[in-house]
Amino acid sequence: MQRTPRWFDDEAGPVVRPYAMTRGRTTSPAQHRLDLIALVVAEDRADGDPEADQTLSPEHVDIVGLCRDAPQSVAELASELDLPIGVIRVLIGDLVADELVHVTRPVPPAELPDESILRDVISGLRAL
Repeated sequence: MQRTPRWFDDEAGPVVRPYAMTRGRTTSPAQHRLDLIALVVAEDRADGDPEADQTLSPEHVDIVGLCRDAPQSVAELASELDLPIGVIRVLIGDLVADELVHVTRPVPPAELPDESILRDVISGLRAL
């Protein structure tokens, strides 16, 4: 009798390969914007709860749920859901395409105004 391979581990429970969650995809259209510090924010939608959408995977629903309370970075989502960064990027890309979340990037330090300019503005406002 030939043994069939087991798709689960007795101690860990069912095992799903990361590529199965993304249907074999390794990129998404929005991936160029999804670095580790990019913030994912859930959209307020009038057409209902994402849990009712049968086309979303449980991981998609989890991402929207985590981002509903507070913006989450891509790295935080990967850590919280215990999924590889590549998988999280593809799943977030799906959600961006479905307009369930949007992604913002923190302002890089090089683009922040210089402290001396801010002091001059404050001084000017006080002088008024």
